[in-house]
Amino acid sequence: MDYLLTGGSVFRNGGFHQMDVAVRNGRIVSISPSLPRKGFSVIELNERLLVPGFVDVHVHLREPGFSYKETIAAGTAAAAAGGYTAVCAMPNLKPVPDCREALDEELRAIDRSARVHVYPYGAITRGEQGAELADLRAMSDDVPGFSDDGRGVQSEERMRQAMTLAKELDKPIVAHCEDESLLTKGWCVHDGAYAKAHGLTGNNPESEWRQVERDLQLVRETGCRYHVCHISTKESVALIRQAKAEGLPVTCETGPHYLVLCDEDLQDDGRFRMNPPIRSAADRDALLEGLLDGTIDCIATDHAPHSAEEKSGGLRGSLNGIVGLECAFPVLYTQLVQTGIVSLELLLDRLCVRPRRIFGLPGGEIAEGQPADLTVLDLDDPHVISAADFRSLGKATPFDGWGVSAGIYMTLCGGNLVYVHEKEDM
Repeated sequence: MDYLLTGGSVFRNGGFHQMDVAVRNGRIVSISPSLPRKGFSVIELNERLLVPGFVDVHVHLREPGFSYKETIAAGTAAAAAGGYTAVCAMPNLKPVPDCREALDEELRAIDRSARVHVYPYGAITRGEQGAELADLRAMSDDVPGFSDDGRGVQSEERMRQAMTLAKELDKPIVAHCEDESLLTKGWCVHDGAYAKAHGLTGNNPESEWRQVERDLQLVRETGCRYHVCHISTKESVALIRQAKAEGLPVTCETGPHYLVLCDEDLQDDGRFRMNPPIRSAADRDALLEGLLDGTIDCIATDHAPHSAEEKSGGLRGSLNGIVGLECAFPVLYTQLVQTGIVSLELLLDRLCVRPRRIFGLPGGEIAEGQPADLTVLDLDDPHVISAADFRSLGKATPFDGWGVSAGIYMTLCGGNLVYVHEKEDM
């Protein structure tokens, strides 16, 4: 169907403008202060905001292999409900996409079920085991980059080999940074005040930033494009800031939970357990500073669903991972924009624009000829986040029960309505 979106404020060139947007055959065909309605199905935006569809460069869709946790259909429905029109899917699957055959199996599953664009990462090493390089060359044409997310690559030499080949293929290494030699067995939270007060084993923040430090030296050697996943420590921020000042081809992401929570907010509930863990107030504040000064390029949810049973063991006994696609924007807008910490324009840059630029993904601009991957924001939508109502099979989020002031009104992907507020089965 062809649509005319009218009566809204359109995010273009870093600012908002009162414009009509016409969509035909999956693309934006015209933008003007006033467009004729004939031949279009008209959508009245009623002063809402029209922005490029969000991109999450770090999600776990769990299929193939773990569909009891999440499916591509459920995960991408959750993405659409959260305003996302594109997600990059992590490779900790069964089989791991570490060769052409396994990647093709994942691509077929995506083709069958995805409601938004899904770009699957290829693994860095065979089975994400760190011992032998995956077949990066065979997968290169169909992946945005290579990652062993869920584990850090422990071998410096293996990472050097991966970076050298990724540089040749012009693809980024997307690194989960975690030096396992610096971890204490049984950790479940950040090694900070909450851990000490409750007698819990903590995760040493050095386990993250030491591997960031190692990999940045390898970037200096190889010139490989390098993206750091879910940074959570003040030291990681400082290292990446310095690397960017040197001109290294380095980017990074952090998650909503690291930007708005610290370990003082923890509860003994599985919905507060993830890897890396929520860290100290000083780490949170450094992440916010990095977001503001451009050190942090993307906000990614690390949407990582598990079954209810797997998240029922409190902090000690639950698996790592929370969901975030359906509540990220409402939380970020309410906690960061309404409070004056960041501007809406900066938030949209980190959700819509920079992720596409880093990974070479289409869209990100509301302009004639661009894909009609669009999200309508309602900044006057006070509601309470209810995880029980999520489309995702995963329900574990630290934001369950939070009051928020904004929401997603509508999402179009490829010109198709894939989500409309308070309606189902679009």
